[in-house]
Amino acid sequence: MEKTFRDALEHALEKTGKSLRSVAIEAGVSYDQLKSLRQGKSQKTNVDDAMKVARAFRVSLEDFYNGDLTAVTPSITVAGLVGAGARVDLSDPHAKGDGIYHIKCPSEMSPHGVVAVEVSGDSMAPIYQQGDVLIYSRDTLGVPSEAIGKICICEDAGGQAWVKVLRTGSEEGTFSLLSVNPEAENMHGVRLKWAAPVKMHVPNEFIQKTSQLE
Repeated sequence: MEKTFRDALEHALEKTGKSLRSVAIEAGVSYDQLKSLRQGKSQKTNVDDAMKVARAFRVSLEDFYNGDLTAVTPSITVAGLVGAGARVDLSDPHAKGDGIYHIKCPSEMSPHGVVAVEVSGDSMAPIYQQGDVLIYSRDTLGVPSEAIGKICICEDAGGQAWVKVLRTGSEEGTFSLLSVNPEAENMHGVRLKWAAPVKMHVPNEFIQKTSQLE
């Protein structure tokens, strides 16, 4: 069975972890058109747009149809900032798949199901420095038991995002957020919406920023 443009697009999105919207922006084609195609309302597009989409994935149209995306480096979206001393409101005004910038995905991990944030502040120094990127994954709300005692990304009841060592608080339902930097303050009696252990740390000097579809 001959592969359709829709098949090729679905394969490329799955393999690279890119969002459909960012593909449309990079290619300079209609997002609604690509969305309609992905939903099965059509199976193909015009040749000019197909070539633009293939170029957005940094491959030729032939390689795009053949599913040969070996030259494509997956990236991870850095969704926003996380406070390490600095007070950072957790907000995500970006469309899904977008963010403040993108980084090349470390070779030892999959780009799927993870989130990246940039450190703001020095309360976790020398482990984490200003501008470092932290990668984590979060499936549900709440604080899982495996997060206790670990360095976590968390959101407090007021909507602020932190990176701290997480400990159980003295009162039920509260937590202590501890700093590594001895000159920084610790936080006690904090109520959290969720917490997730840091999976990977990318020091600022090793961050490789990419375009949205590199």
